[in-house]
Amino acid sequence: VQLQASGGGLVQAGESLRLSCAASGRTFSGYAVGWFRQAPGREREFVATIRWSGGTTVYADSVKGRFTISRDSAKNMVYLQMNSLGPDDTAVYYCAAAPRVIYSSLAVLSSYHYWGQGTLVTVSS
Repeated sequence: VQLQASGGGLVQAGESLRLSCAASGRTFSGYAVGWFRQAPGREREFVATIRWSGGTTVYADSVKGRFTISRDSAKNMVYLQMNSLGPDDTAVYYCAAAPRVIYSSLAVLSSYHYWGQGTLVTVSS
């Protein structure tokens, strides 16, 4: 499984950004693909995830209503649309894939066995 994240950059507070994750190496039926982020000096934290089959989504409370995760099964792509960005959203964002994960573990970092490289999002105030 290979995951390639892209789309990070420098934006001002209140602006939007869309991250992309290109997934390859297998079919992802039964997997969840999610986004995590890690700010300087902080632990990596869950942001959002989506089940490849069925499209169930889960969001961290800190991003609900501002971020939207989606997938394009035909292109093997997962997207994270981020609106109303603030300085607290500054972090390296990682996409990750979790095989056969139950709903209650969708937001658990250890459920994700495959990780892409990160993409840096910087939000200036």
